Amino acid sequence: MKEIDNKNIKEKCFTEELENGMKVILIPKKEIKKKYVIWATKFGSIDNRFIDARTNTEIFIPDGVAHFLEHKMFEQENGVDSLYVLMALGIDANAYTTNDHTAYLFECTDHFYEGLDELMDYVQHPYFTDKNVEKEKGIIGQEIGMYDDDPGWQLYVNAMDCLYEKNPIKVDIAGTVESIAEITPDVLFKCYNNFYHPSNMVFVAVGDFEPEAMLEEIKKRLLPKEKIGEIKRIYPQDKKEINKKYAEKEMEVSMPIFMIGIKDNIKNYSEIVKRHIAIEILLNLLIGKSSKLYNQLYQEGVLFVRPDLDYEFSKQYAHILISGQSKKPQEILDRLVKEIEELKQNGINQQDFERIKKKLYGDYVVEYNDVANIGRMFAADYVKGINSFDYIDKFNEVDEKYAQEILNEVFQIFKEKFKDEFNFIDDENND
Repeated sequence: MKEIDNKNIKEKCFTEELENGMKVILIPKKEIKKKYVIWATKFGSIDNRFIDARTNTEIFIPDGVAHFLEHKMFEQENGVDSLYVLMALGIDANAYTTNDHTAYLFECTDHFYEGLDELMDYVQHPYFTDKNVEKEKGIIGQEIGMYDDDPGWQLYVNAMDCLYEKNPIKVDIAGTVESIAEITPDVLFKCYNNFYHPSNMVFVAVGDFEPEAMLEEIKKRLLPKEKIGEIKRIYPQDKKEINKKYAEKEMEVSMPIFMIGIKDNIKNYSEIVKRHIAIEILLNLLIGKSSKLYNQLYQEGVLFVRPDLDYEFSKQYAHILISGQSKKPQEILDRLVKEIEELKQNGINQQDFERIKKKLYGDYVVEYNDVANIGRMFAADYVKGINSFDYIDKFNEVDEKYAQEILNEVFQIFKEKFKDEFNFIDDENND
């Protein structure tokens, strides 16, 4: 087992690739009562075209299959729902689907090995029939209806549609009522047999345990399977430019909400961690809680709460999202454009840069105080080809010069043509 010792934060992780190809990541946390386990597969909403590993044929699946599978995995042939089994043990269990992975997890202080038994049993024994698949379509159809009525989610979906023309990230993770109607047990089994193979999965455990002993506990619960090659996914080529400049949707909200999207075209993915850190610093410099612009907008009553600042990325997409509440979203966009241009022209203030960099570094370190945060972080980063320790190590490499280079590259924007570079969504109150 490979040991990775991060001396900056005095944390260790142990990694092992098993004979079946599954990656195991173990993070021991001595004297922590809670244990956390997350088992994730590199199968998300964007993976709707791939080459079947066994037949070598191209498979095109309906939108929403990854999310549908997540729902169905808890149901067992004997009629038992594994989620309720875990809850009855006092174990906090859940699952989720993202653009690039699906994860099954639990957190507990007691009955850990009973929880491990249940998790590794239901994930390895899928049960799909015509009857239970049809039943699930109704349940997920209701869930899709809830998403349709959620202003925040609709804002995000519309933003993706503005940013991307062909990339499947623009499709709702749950799919549509029309797309899930096409899902059959055969479709689910094909996806399960490809994407839920250990070669495509990562198992992360965090807590007070001996890594070697924990590794053996995991191995003895795995069904024997031979390692297979990496799944060949097929993604459409999207243009570098945005798909469209503006989208607006009227919904019943107490305050209009907006989202500004900036598409990022990554040239060198090997530097993605360093790039991510730099962008986070820049966003906080521009319109973060302690920025000049945010305080001006707040005092003037243009922006009522601190905006959400996000950078989402994988090898298939990358974008910045700035979202918040305002009755004057256009003014926020105008002034943000002005602030970007001033920062480009005047350069980054060293004192402000170091202050925000130090704050963000502290935020990353704090994540290691919670076993659930650690587990999710390592699983999500692994799917993206990253070891989470890389963020801690790369902070020292991000200086003002590099941040300025990223500013000039990513925020390629001029006041007179900002609408050619930005996406803007405004959900208005239709009262």
